[in-house]
Amino acid sequence: MALHTTRTFQTFLKLAFAGVLGASLAAGEAGAEQKQPNPGSAKAIFGSVSLPNQGAAQPFGFYAKGCMSGAVALPVDGPTWQTMRLSRNRRWGNPAMISLLERLSRDAAQYDGWPGLLVGDISQPRGGPMFNGHASHQIGLDADVWLTPMPAHPLSIEERETLPFTTMLQKNAFLTINPNVWTESRARLLMRAASYPQVERIFVNPAIKKKMCDTWTGDRTNLGKLRPIYGHDSHFHIRIKCPPGTTSCKPQAPVPADDGCGKPLAWWFTKEPWAPPKPPKPGTKPVKPREVMVSDLPNACSSVLAAPSVDSIQAATFGGTPGAPAIAPMAVMPAAASDDALPDIGPVPDDKPSGE
Repeated sequence: MALHTTRTFQTFLKLAFAGVLGASLAAGEAGAEQKQPNPGSAKAIFGSVSLPNQGAAQPFGFYAKGCMSGAVALPVDGPTWQTMRLSRNRRWGNPAMISLLERLSRDAAQYDGWPGLLVGDISQPRGGPMFNGHASHQIGLDADVWLTPMPAHPLSIEERETLPFTTMLQKNAFLTINPNVWTESRARLLMRAASYPQVERIFVNPAIKKKMCDTWTGDRTNLGKLRPIYGHDSHFHIRIKCPPGTTSCKPQAPVPADDGCGKPLAWWFTKEPWAPPKPPKPGTKPVKPREVMVSDLPNACSSVLAAPSVDSIQAATFGGTPGAPAIAPMAVMPAAASDDALPDIGPVPDDKPSGE
């Protein structure tokens, strides 16, 4: 898509891109240089829990405001996957998500020429808000997959902590895919992930979405599941639907039925998404942000925190010992209206095109 901009706007875009790309590369999945959360905050409390609770798997609340019961861990290694950044202790998820990741890793290796997945953050042992890196990933139904193929050898613990991210973007060019990095196998991997009926959204950088719109020649039925968003140039974010029967899980509105390659995508190639926030009106008293507390989350999250832990990580690794009885579910929740409520990296503006 050609960009018809003035010289001033071109300069602005270069500067904006440099800042966004720099933040993306420096942060990757992690948030950059954030202060420690207050000890009583939900981030601090959920982040300090090292094991999931005993109980059947149950997501409580919304992707960006909730927790989970009965989480299981993705095994550190599998025949077609390896988990990354183990020190973060974020390889926990609802069994539906863990099963999906294992299936995607097998199918991509068998059918798409992708040697295996490097899996980043899923959720904390009991979900909830994270100290850094994400606003979502709170109920075990979100997962990050690197756009770096799995090496042929098992990575050491040190390598899993230090292996750098690889951006798909071209340096010093606004939202442009680097042709020396991007491969058809990456495109096939994304569309494989989108093909599963339980997958509701896949968040990618706007440049990746545009590349897929411009070049994908296969079945485009599921192309609309690829949603453009800030960051996500070195990994993609899979979100699955609330599993059947989980009435305590707040669903998100379905994506539009089209391929997502029209006006909503074009908006990302204007200056609006990248413009700095407008300064407050003179005399306006600044609002001090308030940290999320456990009391702000669904009521069941207090019970999840208070519940006994499983005996060990091994007992809660996917395919291991089943849990105890479930925590009683909450009432059915209405769907959230749009993507606006769930930024992953960076802010999401209020003036997104209608239909997003």
